Amino acid sequence: MKVKTISREKMMAFLTKKGCNVIGTTEEFSGSQGGIWLSGEEGDGFFSYYAEGSQYELGVLVTLMEEAEQRGWYFEWNDAGTIMCWPE
Repeated sequence: MKVKTISREKMMAFLTKKGCNVIGTTEEFSGSQGGIWLSGEEGDGFFSYYAEGSQYELGVLVTLMEEAEQRGWYFEWNDAGTIMCWPE
């Protein structure tokens, strides 16, 4: 089943409400169009580049990853302290 992707503004609001440290847009970071720029080093528990175990998948808290996927978005690390969120 194809998931309907929510707008970037709605996704930014969702992530902010969850407690993620949303820095801005990917345009502001690198000029790449359409994504969301987040801090991956704030200790909020959502992201941990070096995390291992069943709670994290590719350094993202599994529950947050699932919630993002339900909204049509996914996460991708830029470096150990910077993670981007992109529409599918």
